[in-house]
Amino acid sequence: MTLRTAGATLVELHVPDLALAKRFYGRLGFRVARHESPVDDDGYLVLRRGDALLCFWGGTPAVRRHPYFGRFGRTAKRGYGVEIVVPVSDVRRLYTVARGARCVVEELQLRPWGARDFRIEDPFGFYIRITERHDVLAEAPRAARRPAAAQRARVRRRR
Repeated sequence: MTLRTAGATLVELHVPDLALAKRFYGRLGFRVARHESPVDDDGYLVLRRGDALLCFWGGTPAVRRHPYFGRFGRTAKRGYGVEIVVPVSDVRRLYTVARGARCVVEELQLRPWGARDFRIEDPFGFYIRITERHDVLAEAPRAARRPAAAQRARVRRRR
């Protein structure tokens, strides 16, 4: 068996309803790459859109009894403090789809780092950024737009 994701960092979202995850993310162009129906409260779903993979565990309300996550109340915001980033080649088209699904929480805009993106909240409360593909390791274009005096002051502070 070939491990195509060996060494990759993956995101696994614990959700009470795998069917809802499939429907919601399916509208955004994700397709099922793997699906195991919940047996003993531990179903598993992997959705793929291009190179992006999202993994889902649970699939029943029992997900709330997880040894760690079960400590938080039912009304706790899922994924608080986390932004899941999904790079796409068709951000404008996806934005139109997301607006139709009424899940957009930040409108499509050009960001200081040179990529267009928008943010959504999925049905479980996870915060997702849909962005144009860009090199996150490249120097940020915003550094080039800083006034020269501010750049010199930063250099002086580093010395």
